[in-house]
Amino acid sequence: MTSTPAGDDLVADLALTGHDLLKELDLSDAQFDGLIRLAAQLKAERRTSADRQRLAGKVIALIFGKTSTRTRVAFEVAAYEQGAQVTVLDSQGSQIGHKESIADTARVLARMFDAIEYRGDAQSTVDELAEHAEVPVYNGLTNEWHPTQMLADMLTMREHSHDERLSYAYVGDARYNMGNSLLVAGAMTGSDVRIVAPEALWPSPEVRRAAEERASRTGARLLLTQDPAEGIPGAQFVHTDVWVSMGEPTEVWADRVAMLTPYRVNAELMELTGRGDAKFMHCLPAFHDEKTSVGERIASEFGLRGGVEVTDEVFESEASIVFDQAENRMHTIKALLVATLT
Repeated sequence: MTSTPAGDDLVADLALTGHDLLKELDLSDAQFDGLIRLAAQLKAERRTSADRQRLAGKVIALIFGKTSTRTRVAFEVAAYEQGAQVTVLDSQGSQIGHKESIADTARVLARMFDAIEYRGDAQSTVDELAEHAEVPVYNGLTNEWHPTQMLADMLTMREHSHDERLSYAYVGDARYNMGNSLLVAGAMTGSDVRIVAPEALWPSPEVRRAAEERASRTGARLLLTQDPAEGIPGAQFVHTDVWVSMGEPTEVWADRVAMLTPYRVNAELMELTGRGDAKFMHCLPAFHDEKTSVGERIASEFGLRGGVEVTDEVFESEASIVFDQAENRMHTIKALLVATLT
């Protein structure tokens, strides 16, 4: 008698076939945890050459309203390794939002594809795609949420954690997708979450209420503070992100530098953890040196040499696990595809 592969048992338990993932809150706490465990299983299978294609014959549309490196290649490699094919659509090569509405686009693509990924600006766009497409729709990033990044971040932290409960701090501008998603995902997983930012840059009251509701069930600890000396001590992981998001005008840099320089992740901030095993995380890309046009401009205009939101010293240190994090985008997206398309 042949046994059922462990990954297939997890897929059956998740009961996510045909489901969308537009934000973390679309999942139950158990489903979110199960996707992370499935990703770990698929990653282990790949490393031992025991993996097999579960998505042969499937085709997936990848819509990019915002440019992408990790999200695009993670979806492409995950799909190819599972036997699926992809078609990439961007604003230059399609009529989406120009001559054809989101609703009409959704209905067209759903006739030809088994799933649709969207990466762009407004959450309302991916919500509208899901409303009109009778196939799974995935949020590859919007201004408000980044659920596929959260799956990767949680897998990465579990791989590097020595503690029973994850504890992490997000430092910087927490109003957008990374701050929102790290707060909510931590609440869903019973973690010890600290948002360390100027109060004007905290997640919205609506997001905080949603996180508090999940935390009341999971026992998560949520702290929002302006003071790194309050929010950093004891954290196993320190997260940050760029200070100016894609699509924002360059004129906001002066205000952001003034507000966020005290939250720059440097060696002194990492020492506030009080832990020799503390790790640094960043969803990437990161302005950690002057080898990009933005990094050079900010260094020249504001004197932030050796990194903007994170110093090169920290980024290149043994504490940095950003490339483990980047790799895990593929493994966790693979789990999402398998769970929703089989």
